[in-house]
Amino acid sequence: MFGQFLLAFREALEAALITAIILAYLERTKRNPLTRYAWYGVYLAIAASFVVGASVLFVYGGLTGPSKVLFEGVAAFIAVAVLSSMIYWMAIKGKELKVEVERRLEAMVTRGATLALTSFSFIVVFREGLETVLFLTPFMVNDPVGTLIGAFLGVVASLALAYVVFVAGMKINIRKFFYFTSILLVLLAGGLAGYGTHEMIEYFEDTGTELGWVGQDAYALNIAESNPLHHKGVIGSILAVMFGYTVKAEWARLLIHLTYLIVALPLVIWVYKKK
Repeated sequence: MFGQFLLAFREALEAALITAIILAYLERTKRNPLTRYAWYGVYLAIAASFVVGASVLFVYGGLTGPSKVLFEGVAAFIAVAVLSSMIYWMAIKGKELKVEVERRLEAMVTRGATLALTSFSFIVVFREGLETVLFLTPFMVNDPVGTLIGAFLGVVASLALAYVVFVAGMKINIRKFFYFTSILLVLLAGGLAGYGTHEMIEYFEDTGTELGWVGQDAYALNIAESNPLHHKGVIGSILAVMFGYTVKAEWARLLIHLTYLIVALPLVIWVYKKK
């Protein structure tokens, strides 16, 4: 549940921060009447995100057999790709986020383009909502209750933090915060990459495709499913979500997981340290 919490928290916080920047800019420039158009975009984005999430679950619910396994594998890889690009984008653009948003807003409100303002707030919030749906889909299909609870708590926590930063005026180093959460998200994405690989191996096996040694077990721990340390147990499930822990892994899964971490982790650290 912690992994789902972290994903929802990070994405909702980005959406909340951008929304707060928009509203604060409109208030500071004495354009308060335009705030309702920004809120229209936010409301539409939230509604659209729920529709997309429900649609994804509806499609998944209608799948059976190998198609269902393939869906889980593809969803995991899509989540890894989008999550990786989001982490890198925030590392590059995060520091200039406020300036970039305000620059675009100035161009819009100067022209009096209320529709453009609504569209802008819709796009920036819906992007985070869509990413959240993609990230949480692999977890939702395996642990719907834990995913919903984690996502709800993550959204609430992100709104609370955004409030104390922009309304209560609490000082916080946002860049350092994103740096540490990015490290955690890279570890989580690595686990997702490994999980997606495992699902693809199962799909190929179900369809009669021989994968050779890459589909064979690299290791198998003698841990019973009733043991808390099993990846379905109380402790193991937390490690599984956060770090891709499993009591048994194929060679392909292990190699993909480690390769992702070896490439992504130093890259993210280097980008933040460089900036």
